[in-house]
Amino acid sequence: MLTALKVKNLGPGRHADAHGLYLLVKESGARSWVLRMQTEGRRRDFGLGSLRDVSLAEARDAAADLRRQVRRGGDPVAEKRAGKRTIPSFETAARACYESMRAGWKNKRHESWISSLTNHVFPMIGSKPVDEIDSALVCDALAPIWLEIPDTANRILQRIGAVLDFAHIKGWRKEETSLRSVRKGLPRQAKADTHLEAMPYSDVPAFMANLADAPPTVGRDALRFTVYTAVRSNETRFAVWSEFDLENGVWSIPAERMKAGEAHVVPLSRPAVALLRRLWKVRESDDALVFSANGTKPISDMTMTKILRDGGIAGCTVHGFRSSFTDWAAETTDFPKEVADKALAHKLSNRVEAAYRRTDFFEKRRKLMAKWAAYLDNSQAADATDAA
Repeated sequence: MLTALKVKNLGPGRHADAHGLYLLVKESGARSWVLRMQTEGRRRDFGLGSLRDVSLAEARDAAADLRRQVRRGGDPVAEKRAGKRTIPSFETAARACYESMRAGWKNKRHESWISSLTNHVFPMIGSKPVDEIDSALVCDALAPIWLEIPDTANRILQRIGAVLDFAHIKGWRKEETSLRSVRKGLPRQAKADTHLEAMPYSDVPAFMANLADAPPTVGRDALRFTVYTAVRSNETRFAVWSEFDLENGVWSIPAERMKAGEAHVVPLSRPAVALLRRLWKVRESDDALVFSANGTKPISDMTMTKILRDGGIAGCTVHGFRSSFTDWAAETTDFPKEVADKALAHKLSNRVEAAYRRTDFFEKRRKLMAKWAAYLDNSQAADATDAA
């Protein structure tokens, strides 16, 4: 099997990858892809383009498309002679689109971009040529999830549109595509009731007690930790052990993983540290993901949400626990609002005030988070100044 490094460094000759795909390197250094197949009892070579234009991954996808075309009885050579361009499948085009865009994305959270298509779209229309995808097919693909998971369905619709635009730019579709008519072919989605997104803070201690009593899983541990720290779910999902100082009860999240693009230091309460110490004993490595089955693959965005749903808690979201924390801090403590806002890593809306207020209220936040943990655990005796 070839690798990206081998592809760049191999000398002159014909170098095999797999399933008949070869890299042809000329004495001049020119590199191109060739697929060798048996069709109609004859061995035939199909050129797939220069390495300058076609990467190893794209060559493998193109080769797979050609093999499927031949199995269906097509004749790629005849089509090429007729001036037709090989059209990739929707899945191949989507993966090429994803690889093209991901380099400009800020962090790993956009892995959900391709996983959502893999889970909900590719089984329906992934094998169809991308130039055959129309509004009716998209409508059929989205129908099963349109009302069940409306937010995800709407995001997927936008992503399908991005793939079709990408295919048009690549010359795989003759015209730009509008998917506005898709919504007209699907039931009207009810507007989300934002009042149901957050669990009332008075209900959170009982919920946390239920989580603590249930057998520990990666998802339950991640959800408990997220509630204790009042962070966003993605900040938990992609947390790695190297970010934590358990001796001093500090979690340092780098700027590239924060929504506002600024580093955030989280004071850890005693229960949060205790949870981490238990997980530390079974870690995959000192640099592994904290909340992961294997230390390398993060849990999905839906893992924590599923725990809420399995517990019969409808309407509430994981993100809503940040609102629960805000309401609790405002109604039951004397901490200033700016301390709670800083605990949530919110930016000050007033730019002048933000320029002069350099403090991050760390020590006050340490006390606030200790009080929050004591409230969640129904412990009146917890030392609010102790970081664990």
